[in-house]
Amino acid sequence: MAEAEGVKSVARVFDLLELIADAGGDVTLSELSTMAELPLPTIHRLLRTLVSLGYARQLANRRYALGPRLVRLGEVANRQFGQLARPQLKELVERLGETANLATLDGDRVIYVSQAPSPHAMRMFTEVGRRSYLHSTGVGKAILAELDDEQVRDIVGRTGLPGETEHSITTLDALLADLAEIRKRGYSIDDGEQEIGVRCYAMAVPGAPVPTAVSVSGPIARVDEDFAARAIPVLREAVREIAALAAAA
Repeated sequence: MAEAEGVKSVARVFDLLELIADAGGDVTLSELSTMAELPLPTIHRLLRTLVSLGYARQLANRRYALGPRLVRLGEVANRQFGQLARPQLKELVERLGETANLATLDGDRVIYVSQAPSPHAMRMFTEVGRRSYLHSTGVGKAILAELDDEQVRDIVGRTGLPGETEHSITTLDALLADLAEIRKRGYSIDDGEQEIGVRCYAMAVPGAPVPTAVSVSGPIARVDEDFAARAIPVLREAVREIAALAAAA
């Protein structure tokens, strides 16, 4: 009986952390109680433990947020996941000649966790560990397309839609329309929205433990419609392989 109660408490702790993350990073005690459908005293007890261990923190306005000790866990998990997909990223580069990236959802941003660089002197380079807005990157839009429109609205409500370039999407209606097209065709396109002169094709990894996407990107002089015709089937094959590896890990 005691062991069963312990397992239940552990599950509740992780549920609370997931709910805080889903809410954008900070919530009130009453909001958590409503979302978790647990009594306030139970949630308060679990939060006190998380705060004491550094996995949650209480803000000055009495809201609860994710704690700094989770950062290290996330960084290690991201590195391991990135290493897991390295063979597929390298194969993408070998077959397509352009830079390949793996990125995951990190709060309200996308974080790049692995990259295989193009052999070309002129190539796309995004530093591993960089966090970017979801709406202005190929990987970010591929991830957003996996969410429902209400989740997208919540994220945009917190982050806004800042324009990285003159081609960036800056209205919610335009973003939702683009995401609808992504869902139909199965991949996203960043056409100079993150960086002028760079085009990117990205695809979500189905069933990944966290929302994840893979992209290939390069100068628009090389990454054109002919490139897309070659790249999409290869990209689709890569995400299937990464999904299988993640499921088996």
